[in-house]
Amino acid sequence: MIELTLYGRPGCHLCDEMRAGLQDLRSEFVFQVIELDIDRHPELTRRYGALIPVLELDGREVCHFFLDEQALRERLTAAEATRTGNPV
Repeated sequence: MIELTLYGRPGCHLCDEMRAGLQDLRSEFVFQVIELDIDRHPELTRRYGALIPVLELDGREVCHFFLDEQALRERLTAAEATRTGNPV
């Protein structure tokens, strides 16, 4: 299964918006979202600070602040093709 990582913090309205946008994409793609509260991890707080939310796929940033649906669709399509062995 494809895993996305969402870095954020509680009370972050942009994080809530990105989470809602991800939910909308579940009708098109199968993926799991791992949410990490950067305030619980000092190294993540230093790394991301005010950049949140940050969305990653396979350890690479897809977008931050706002969900870039087009970029995410492209990355999810490529990830699905890689996992099934079917070229895009």
